[in-house]
Amino acid sequence: MSALSTLFEAQVRPGMATQPALTRAMKVLESTGFNCAIYDYSPVARSHEGILITPSVLEMVNTPPDMAQLWCNDGYYQVDPVQEAALTVTRPFLWSYRGGPNAVMHRILSAKHSPVLSYVRDTRLTCGITVPIRFNGGDLATFNAIRIDPEPDFEKDAERLLAEIGELGQLFHDTVYPGFDARSRSSRYGRLTARERQCLRLCAHGLTTKQVAHEIGRSIPTATLHLTSAVRKLGARNRSHAIALAAHYRLLEPEA
Repeated sequence: MSALSTLFEAQVRPGMATQPALTRAMKVLESTGFNCAIYDYSPVARSHEGILITPSVLEMVNTPPDMAQLWCNDGYYQVDPVQEAALTVTRPFLWSYRGGPNAVMHRILSAKHSPVLSYVRDTRLTCGITVPIRFNGGDLATFNAIRIDPEPDFEKDAERLLAEIGELGQLFHDTVYPGFDARSRSSRYGRLTARERQCLRLCAHGLTTKQVAHEIGRSIPTATLHLTSAVRKLGARNRSHAIALAAHYRLLEPEA
């Protein structure tokens, strides 16, 4: 285990809340020259149309006060090139908005990323290392170590830390993930009630509306109402389409 991971592990416990754990990770990162840290977790990374979904968990340390608002509520997360880049690789990568190492991001940068590029340059959040953490079910987490106003040669020094920060990022995720509740592990896209999810799940298993009504102990009109509501909330054309969308957003899985 690397020195950074050993130092971090000594200060935390499995299931620890994300914010205090990230504060401790930031203390460890400060010794390497980084001065901001961000962690996010998305049960489903993209919508059915391919748009990035705002994460269920997003915590920041030492970032500008308006950053969380912009990323969570004003659509910046959906056009964040670092997040898009994290979906294309499985290894930690170094990025820079100062003309430094950008091998991963050069493949995805386009005009749509302009709002984020302008913001990070204005706030001088111009260099960082991102650790993508993937799951077999499609979940995506990223651990980000960021430097404000890096020196001209900072990128070269940071590149030598990729493996260590990659290990730290994975250890951080393994520390906080056991503490996530059911809401954190559910996609924020296409919220359905527990009954609507149950009815769609039964339909996905091939049950008719009459059979669904029997299974949930309600009348046929009530079962129909739940299914119609689920179709509407998901923006689906019909029940079959709703089942496909619900499967994509992992809404057919039994709730914890």
